[in-house]
Amino acid sequence: QVQLVESGGGLVQAGASLKLSCSTSERTVGRYTVGWFRQAPGKGREFVGRDFVAALTKSDGSAYYADSVTGRFTVSRDNAKNTVYLQMNSLKPEDTAVYYCAASKGGTYYYRALYDYWGQGTQVTVSS
Repeated sequence: QVQLVESGGGLVQAGASLKLSCSTSERTVGRYTVGWFRQAPGKGREFVGRDFVAALTKSDGSAYYADSVTGRFTVSRDNAKNTVYLQMNSLKPEDTAVYYCAASKGGTYYYRALYDYWGQGTQVTVSS
């Protein structure tokens, strides 16, 4: 099974940028859809409260984004490093959350329940 480890979180001011990394134990291109989800403070129970942020599909590597981050966040992949990135620009206080990357053997990218493997998460805090 693939293992995922997130890094790159931190505390920044509104308007700043951060780049999250998701290091995987094996290559994901052609094998897994890789998604980014986030869970804001106090939002529901663990896992249930995780919202879709962005994903790269298994089939052709197409990128998809939640409406709230479109135009500000970019998901990409470095196949040589087995790493998927989430570049976050123009951060807002409402982006504060624990960010998780996840891998799915299927092609559906939006539903968290369809992801098979999860990382431990990395905290992003945006101050106003």
